[in-house]
Amino acid sequence: MEKISRRLFIKQTGLATGAILLSGELKAFSRQIHKSPNVVFVFADQWRAQDIGFAGNNDVITPYLDKLAAESLCFMNAVSCMPVSTPYRASLLTGQYAHTHGLFLNDVQLNPQANSIAKQYKSAGYNTAYVGKWHLNGNGRSNYIAPEYRQGFDYFKALECTHNYNNSIYYDNNNAEKLKWNGYDVFAQTQDACNYIEQQSEKPFLLFLSWGPPHNPYQSAPERYKNLYKDASIKIRPNVPQKNIQEAETDIKGYYAHISAMDECIGKIQEVIKKKGIEENTIFVFTSDHGDMLFSQGLIRKQKPYDESIMVPFLLKYPDSFGKKGKTMDTLINVVDIMPTLLSMSDLPIPSSVEGTNLYPIIKGRKKDDIEGALIECVSPFGEWERRSGGKEYRGVRTKRYTYVKDLNGPWLMFDNKNDPYQMHNLVGNSKHIDLMESLDKILHDLLKKNGDEFLSGESYIRKWGYSVNENGTIDYTP
Repeated sequence: MEKISRRLFIKQTGLATGAILLSGELKAFSRQIHKSPNVVFVFADQWRAQDIGFAGNNDVITPYLDKLAAESLCFMNAVSCMPVSTPYRASLLTGQYAHTHGLFLNDVQLNPQANSIAKQYKSAGYNTAYVGKWHLNGNGRSNYIAPEYRQGFDYFKALECTHNYNNSIYYDNNNAEKLKWNGYDVFAQTQDACNYIEQQSEKPFLLFLSWGPPHNPYQSAPERYKNLYKDASIKIRPNVPQKNIQEAETDIKGYYAHISAMDECIGKIQEVIKKKGIEENTIFVFTSDHGDMLFSQGLIRKQKPYDESIMVPFLLKYPDSFGKKGKTMDTLINVVDIMPTLLSMSDLPIPSSVEGTNLYPIIKGRKKDDIEGALIECVSPFGEWERRSGGKEYRGVRTKRYTYVKDLNGPWLMFDNKNDPYQMHNLVGNSKHIDLMESLDKILHDLLKKNGDEFLSGESYIRKWGYSVNENGTIDYTP
């Protein structure tokens, strides 16, 4: 083989270096032309997937969300891995499961050194903002949250947790004085988020807006929204026992009133984004942290592995990438997948600490949808109402068609959600479905192995993380 002269080597490598430099300049120039997208992430507390007009509910009034769905990717299989407030929020911000980040109970603190989504955007030059319910500080529900515990959000108008929506306090950035949102806090928080959007200029921004409703108390929405349902005839899900129907109807009407109020807020945010002229280059997400049983299966609230508890709405709008025509997707999306997917859509690196899946290549059609199931879990059941209704540790998998759940004693629940959409026929123990159970058990086993989850007792994890809980398995907190 002929030797290359030093002069030729320098010449060739010089050309290569120039090409690399030119390539870098072209990439930088390309980024300048295609400005980094803004991200507006709006999520409610305890809003289940089943209760929106575009999802087939003809009783609830949600015209603005129905319009948004017609312009968005609508994920029909969006899952809340551990359907409780603090665990969801920690998974949302870190892309990790509850048994990894350790927030499997309410009212505990997320490690201030965590690789959070806001820190990733902030390091890329974004302005970052958070408005509304936080529930990640673990230092009392109404105490001031210092900047070092805000996980990279600079603009911060929030409170740890309250469900007193008409007498709602908050802290304004670095002012340690308690302030009060004007009137129904959903409206005031939405207006503050809209003001923030309007004030943005050159830099891209990341904005999280976290609402408290439709979480109970159900009867605290403004009167004009309650009046929408006061005399209305609404359908009750057939898996609500007869003895609970009257109470369920009362609660659901109040629940729907909150939903209709928030629906109008969605319309307001969309209007501000459009008037600002940033619609084409803004990623907009609407979702919820978990659902609400509302007496389905005779149960209330969350932490349960049933669809009313784990399935949430998820709309993803990004006209610059997807266009303005709505599309329904059956791809499974779990809360841990949100962070890597948004980072990928924004052309930002995904930290190695993230356990979720980047769904953007699947969304764009560049990769086959090979996601077999979404992990669901209850690491340690807590709360008097939860334990009273048989709450227990579980791990499970929600596929596009089936739900399969194990407790510490073995298989517990299995449903064919296509033929049994209200999950009224448990297939565990049915000899006709042994092969199905074995295949679902393997999917679950592989998910647990992949994520290093040993599926131990709740007490084991409580000891591991050094938490002190009361007789109900709950962290004591100051209101």
